Amino acid sequence: MDYSRKISERQWNQPGKGELESRREDTYIDDIVQKDHIQRKLLANLDGIRTVFDGGAGCGRFSILLAKRGLQVTHFDISRPMIEKARELAGQAGVLDRITFVRGALEDLSAYGDGAFDLVMSFDAPVSYTWPNQKRVIGELVRIAGKRIMLSVSSRLGTLPYLANPIQKNQFILDEGADDPYVRRCVSSRESLVSGFTFDPEYAGRVLSDGLMGGEAEIAEYERGGAPWCITYTFLPDELRDTLASFGVRDIRLSGPGAYARTVPREILVRIMKDPIQKEHFLRFCEKFDSNPFVCGLGKDNLLAIGEI
Repeated sequence: MDYSRKISERQWNQPGKGELESRREDTYIDDIVQKDHIQRKLLANLDGIRTVFDGGAGCGRFSILLAKRGLQVTHFDISRPMIEKARELAGQAGVLDRITFVRGALEDLSAYGDGAFDLVMSFDAPVSYTWPNQKRVIGELVRIAGKRIMLSVSSRLGTLPYLANPIQKNQFILDEGADDPYVRRCVSSRESLVSGFTFDPEYAGRVLSDGLMGGEAEIAEYERGGAPWCITYTFLPDELRDTLASFGVRDIRLSGPGAYARTVPREILVRIMKDPIQKEHFLRFCEKFDSNPFVCGLGKDNLLAIGEI
């Protein structure tokens, strides 16, 4: 087993991970925008779909959504805490009979035959955490898809601005007083992160050229017994399109959730999110703007692709 898979297993299986991940849309505005975008795209692409594979399904945000619409969903994830939380939420939604929960890693989909599912989806970039196997994993996801594939990966162009903004997450905190460890850390460390920041052109240049976030430092932390963030491969838009096309995917459409929202200051974003009418208008416009091919690479975290088999 390579380090990326081992690090992913330790990161996503930390105690409490399921509970924290299930509350992200109550905590972070960028999660609201991204998941709303994906939901709109997903619901618009269900024609002819009866069976679904949700790879890296987390706490069931989209598995449960589709099960509530009568589809049969295989919920596949590496994290036991998140599967347990997803099972709890599916029970509350009354759709346990339409979801099969499977614990596994995207690097091994050998249990599933060619075209086993009408729709294969994988959101919030789990494919990017499978480096150096990310292209092979995409090929496997395409292989088990019978009609359509929808996946989001980490965006290289969308990630690079983070390297000059150590407080980028503060812009998207919905409530700075929230009882969330990461929110508290972002708020308390804001001034020190700004005053201590130095732009590293060599690192930014490496990420721009090879797309890789992390490596030796994460491996060393893992070996010390820590749970580092996953080594992450970030994709360029044409790279993702070409990879999918090389496996026979056609009619590929790309979008970048969060491209518009990242231009708006926190004070305005919070105001919009607290007004239901403004929120709906804003999210609808974000989906249209972020679907423009000229901005898709600047989605805040992810690059979303939809294609036909």
